[in-house]
Amino acid sequence: MFTGLVQGKGRVEAVEARGAETRLKIRALFELADIVLGESIAVNGACLTVETFGQGWFTVYASAETLKHTSLGGLKTGGQVNLERALALGDRLGGHLVSGHVDCLACVADIRPAGESRVYTLTFPPEFGSLVVPKGSITLDGISLTVNDCGPEQLSVNIIPATQRETTISGWTPGTLVNMETDLIGKYVQSMLGPWLGKGDAGSAPSSKLSMDFLREHGF
Repeated sequence: MFTGLVQGKGRVEAVEARGAETRLKIRALFELADIVLGESIAVNGACLTVETFGQGWFTVYASAETLKHTSLGGLKTGGQVNLERALALGDRLGGHLVSGHVDCLACVADIRPAGESRVYTLTFPPEFGSLVVPKGSITLDGISLTVNDCGPEQLSVNIIPATQRETTISGWTPGTLVNMETDLIGKYVQSMLGPWLGKGDAGSAPSSKLSMDFLREHGF
């Protein structure tokens, strides 16, 4: 489990591609002490397991399933990534609950200045639209962000100067693909409500069995 508060950036020192899988060697560009074999580290928001490590560096394996749903397959030697170690019990939860399991790729569509900040607009697959809400939380390349505004297939986020400095977001340009993880609690709520949501007729909008009476009956 992570928080989406990036601890620092890392540099990709080696990419070992083997068919549909790959291994990455990453060197932290900040103090990364006491690495433990088998620990989880989020690399651009994707939870990966440390296989080997040395002073300030570690290697991780990305399976075909991971590469299918993330942008990790596009990493090149010399590229930079966002890094976060797993949350420890008792740590401050300054961001939001992040699993490190990427849902989809989002594409940077527009960037515009807003004082010292920048507003980024991104598009994403419409099937995830119900899990993105205004002022809710979203994780983009491992960064916990607040959704400014959103629609069925796009969202905008405001990036403050500190986030621009400490993460790879300053290198995003229109067309950049980033890893997107929707809010974990929202996914559980949607799954729990699934049995009470009808699918509707073919070609029509889904019908719902939810009502105020239903919610009261079930303790909401």
